[in-house]
Amino acid sequence: MTSTPISPQDAVTLEDLVQEIKFFENTVLEWHDPEKLLVVEGLKKSIEALHKEALIRLIRSVKQESLSALRHAVEDEIVYGLLRYHELVKPPQPPLETRIQQALEEVRPGLKSHSGDVELVAVKLPDTVEVKLVGTCSNCPASTLTLKQGVEQAIKNHCPEIQHVISVNTPVSTNNSHSIISPFSTDNEAGWVAITTIEQIPEGGILAVELDGLKLIITRFADQIQAYRNSCTHLAMPLDKGEIKEGILTCPFHHFQYNLKTGDCLTAPEMPLQPYPVKRVGERVFVRV
Repeated sequence: MTSTPISPQDAVTLEDLVQEIKFFENTVLEWHDPEKLLVVEGLKKSIEALHKEALIRLIRSVKQESLSALRHAVEDEIVYGLLRYHELVKPPQPPLETRIQQALEEVRPGLKSHSGDVELVAVKLPDTVEVKLVGTCSNCPASTLTLKQGVEQAIKNHCPEIQHVISVNTPVSTNNSHSIISPFSTDNEAGWVAITTIEQIPEGGILAVELDGLKLIITRFADQIQAYRNSCTHLAMPLDKGEIKEGILTCPFHHFQYNLKTGDCLTAPEMPLQPYPVKRVGERVFVRV
């Protein structure tokens, strides 16, 4: 007996499935009963754990029989999406040179703020990149710091396989090392914004602030001040209305918990809060954005 083929108009698409999931997620978000939300969250985690274990066993079995069949199956967008969701396959990486250019684009605003720029000169496999600083950065005594603190770090973040980032610029010497300022130096004042005063941050609590659309929470424990994005790393819900007890912030929506002193997520350790650099000058508190 043969099965009836699915007609194109009846075929299930990834978009259809995602939209259906979003519908139920939005429905649940409208509930205000914490016990119901915990039950739904527990059921979701249990089902996901079952599916992930089944997929792991299926992949293990198919790999033994036919690796080409497994590769063919992963080409299906729904199969690939599900495996990505369960972190069973890694996303394809762009070519190395593309990732290097992405890294350079990331640091260009800082360089251009000092009337400088950077160019890719050569990629020398397996682990070396040559770059050239241009504009004022090319003959600035801080060029070594700029390369190390900005360009090299950005390239290595985007391209872990790169171990050496070399500047082809002629080194510039200086007898006044104290005047050296790199656009990426931690001493550079660019990006620091006075956001509040120390007395406005409740001890052991949080202060919600907003800067040009960026929403943050500021917390203080004695002289230790931390700033985090006001966004639960579970479903990006705001955290400023959450309950705080003994330094632990609980998301008011799905009860994910965070250690405010460290930003660590106690519910899912791989999902910490996003921190922002903070410094105190007298009674004023600055955040680097």
